[in-house]
Amino acid sequence: MKKIYLLITVLALTATACDKDYISLLPEDSLSPETFYQTDDQLASAALAAYVPLRDVLLNDHFASEMHADNTHYQPAPNNRGTANVHRESGADWNNDGNNTYINSIYFHCYTGISRANILIGRIPNAARATEAGKAKADGQAKFIRALNYFKLVRLFGDVPLHLTEVTKAEEAFLPRASVDEVYAQIISDCQDAIAQLEPPAKFPQSGEATKGAATVLLADVYVTLKRYEEAEALLNTLPDMGYKLITTSYEDVFKPTNKNNEESLFEVQYQTVTGTGSQPNIVPFQFLPRTPNTVLITGAPFSNTVGSGGWNKPVQDLIDAYEEGDARLEASIAVAEGTYDDSYVMTISANKSVVNYTPEEGKVGQPYSKKFLHPPFELAGNSSTNWPIYRYAEALLLLAEALNEQGKSPLGPLNAVRNRAGLGNITETNKEVLRDLIFHERRVELAFENKRFHDLQRNPRGLEIMQAYAIKAKATYPLLPPTAFDIQPYKFLLPIPQPERGLNPALTQNPGYSF
Repeated sequence: MKKIYLLITVLALTATACDKDYISLLPEDSLSPETFYQTDDQLASAALAAYVPLRDVLLNDHFASEMHADNTHYQPAPNNRGTANVHRESGADWNNDGNNTYINSIYFHCYTGISRANILIGRIPNAARATEAGKAKADGQAKFIRALNYFKLVRLFGDVPLHLTEVTKAEEAFLPRASVDEVYAQIISDCQDAIAQLEPPAKFPQSGEATKGAATVLLADVYVTLKRYEEAEALLNTLPDMGYKLITTSYEDVFKPTNKNNEESLFEVQYQTVTGTGSQPNIVPFQFLPRTPNTVLITGAPFSNTVGSGGWNKPVQDLIDAYEEGDARLEASIAVAEGTYDDSYVMTISANKSVVNYTPEEGKVGQPYSKKFLHPPFELAGNSSTNWPIYRYAEALLLLAEALNEQGKSPLGPLNAVRNRAGLGNITETNKEVLRDLIFHERRVELAFENKRFHDLQRNPRGLEIMQAYAIKAKATYPLLPPTAFDIQPYKFLLPIPQPERGLNPALTQNPGYSF
């Protein structure tokens, strides 16, 4: 929102300066906001701009969604107590406050995406040279993006300002917090519009743009979160007719760059290696590597130093132990870097090993890391083209299983389809309460590192109990934790509203339990 205010100020000064007595330095053939949003191609370009902030959200989301749960932790850096490291660690330690840069970035980047969607939505009715089909597609994409960002915000922060129109005046940038119910009502409305306006995938691989399927699974996820299970079931049952299905070759194949936007993909954030103008590599998976001066044994890329950037989102033993024997997802998701540490907890890697039944060599230690989105070899360090999944059909099946189970219907069909692809046998349980835990467990191992775990804990009746039990393990495992770490309280299942935003907007109150 600060960026919006500064942009407004610049525009206001520009307007003041545009008196006829001054020389205009703008070329007469340049495009202004008033003349740009006119054709199908221009609307499509504006829609693409609204997708871009999703990459910025993903740079930080694991701090709030995986590390702020019982899936991952961090490799300590006791000799580097700079703000960057401390703020990153605080997410995992449940020590957040309103000044946490990395948690706050999620809030800011979500609103950047919302702002761009709002501008597009507001300009579409005046797109005189655009077709009705082009308008509908752009409006559907913008509303999907707006709904996706608000769904992230409302789950992490609770009541949040509900911006639905382009900000053109300074006072419009500073709204009070809308209620959770109001935000969800808008999310549902936007998803319904997107479903009506967007088409199913015309072919596979898809273009990467949001489709009717993407909007459908988003709304179904919202309905499951709100316990509107019958409506979720109806939506999820429409997906197979749109062409979506599980990739049956192997779990690992789902995430390979050669399989982007496949039949299992409902929506994924797009990346491309550095090959020319407009390319954007995915650097996020490299942050999950151990802190080491050389990752060549893992990445194949020379001079790939992660001492200052790695060590985050490290799989914990509690997650590794959650995989059943024979579950192919363990090998596909986690590996072990073996080597030795120096006094600064920097690792020299001597081997890259399987996590299955791993035992370290004498005199060596093993550092588990997430390999799910890492597909070496890489010619350049930090140069991955792997897309990031937001929704997969496997998750749609698990949402369907949950919706069915909560209505007293059998969830075994969709649940076992996911398990069978992982090489596991069928579940035959019929007790609803037991099945609820089994589905919750299946989500953990199927969707590990996909930024789902904290949200699952938020809506699980046992979420607080699970995290408090994990906190006992964490305190016994990590000797360098600060004394205040893992004080798991109910109020901490919402994150604090960013203090810098509250400093700009006096209408913003703080969430209960947080002093700032």
